Amino acid sequence: MIARNLLIGAAVAAALPTAVVAQDAPPAEAASAPAPSDAPNAMADFGRDTITLGLGLAYLPDYEGSNDYRFAPGPAAIGTIGGISFSVLGSRASADLIPSPGGPSWDVQLGPVAAINFMRSNRQSIEDARVRRLGERDTSIELGGYAGIGKTGVITSQYDKLSVSVSYRHDVSGVHRSGIWQPTVNYFTPLSEKSAVALFASAERVGTKYVQTYFYVPVGQSAISGLPTYTTGRGGWKNWTVGALGTYSLTGNLLRGFKLVAGGTYRRMINDVADSPLVRIAGSRTQWLGAVGVAFTF
Repeated sequence: MIARNLLIGAAVAAALPTAVVAQDAPPAEAASAPAPSDAPNAMADFGRDTITLGLGLAYLPDYEGSNDYRFAPGPAAIGTIGGISFSVLGSRASADLIPSPGGPSWDVQLGPVAAINFMRSNRQSIEDARVRRLGERDTSIELGGYAGIGKTGVITSQYDKLSVSVSYRHDVSGVHRSGIWQPTVNYFTPLSEKSAVALFASAERVGTKYVQTYFYVPVGQSAISGLPTYTTGRGGWKNWTVGALGTYSLTGNLLRGFKLVAGGTYRRMINDVADSPLVRIAGSRTQWLGAVGVAFTF
């Protein structure tokens, strides 16, 4: 990724720790364990089907590579039904079709991924007049899959989890006609029955047609926009991102009721994409994203 609505989805993914707990970690034993009298109630929730619905407000760049920011809302839905986990985060959806074993163990992950890419599809959401004059791009539909492996019980307790995955999406709508590879590393740990945090790092590698569609400035558009011509960029690693997410239960524990969620990311544009005038002159190689929201698990 990441178009602006995909960024919203990433921000709203601050609700993710609640889903990870639901799949992998009974909150009865975390960084600070509950009293024995409380443990049966917490353990009763372990392994049950759960769905978390969330709504957040994100502060994010106008487009990937922009140095102008705005506020935007973003929805999320994450859950586990019959051992199959799924997530809908903004305009990205995925599912893990291999049931998680639960408890301290290895977890193989495999499933489909779908995304709607709104990158530069609405000039009204772009503040920089030079970029607006480059025109809009059609919304693209990206379909693919991912595979990964995770280990529960790694560092802080038998319920924290470290996961490594790789996803691939390809534009099937004929907009940028390119593929996107994305390796990701996630670490999640519950801090108590009421709170949890997650850290993650990822990168994206795109094809040349992706760079041509979103970051080229042809001669004709250079004269109109005032940005210098740029038609030499090629595909490759586009950016890397690191971030942190957290959640705190307001009612009950992480597996039930309302909770606050918050998260932030730092992203660095690199290589030929970073050399585009849309980033180097009109934008910035560095982007920040922050989000806060509320979620409900039932």
